Amino acid sequence: MKIDVIVVGKTKGALLITSDEYTKMISKYADISIIEIKEERLPLRASEAQIENALNREAETILKRIGERDFVYALSPEGIEFDSIMFSEQLRNAFDIGQSKVMFVIGSSHGLGNEVYKRANLKLSFSKMTFPHQLFRVMLLEQIFRAFKIINNETYHK
Repeated sequence: MKIDVIVVGKTKGALLITSDEYTKMISKYADISIIEIKEERLPLRASEAQIENALNREAETILKRIGERDFVYALSPEGIEFDSIMFSEQLRNAFDIGQSKVMFVIGSSHGLGNEVYKRANLKLSFSKMTFPHQLFRVMLLEQIFRAFKIINNETYHK
C-alpha cells in the first residue's frame, strides 16, 4: 500500500515533529510519503484573479505528482464528512479496488485549484471550519493512523 500526502506550504516546529511521528507510525502499515508543494506568494490584499492564478499554478504542480490510477482525496470544507470508522472503510476500499496509490491533497488557506478538485475521486471534509494547513496535516495523519488501527482490529481507536 502506498500513500502520498501532498501539502501546499511548509510545516515547521512542533507540528513538523508531530507530523513525522505519525508518518513513522503509519509506515508500519503502508509506504507513506509527505510531499510539500511551494505555496504561491500573494500580495496582502490579493484580488480574486490573483488568488485563482496562484491556485492554478499550484494545481499544475500537484497534478504532475498524481498518476492516472491513483485514488485522490482532495481535502475541502465542502467535501463529504466521515466518522473514523467510515473513513477507515473508505481507505480500505480505495486499496481494495486496485488503485496504485492513495493520495491526499491539502491546499493552502485559499483551498485548491479547480483542476485538482476535478481530478479527485472524492472531496473529503473534516469540518466546515477552516484549519491552518500545518495543523490539518497532523490531523489527517492521525486519522490515517487511526484508520489502520481500526482496519487491523488493534487498540487505539477509543
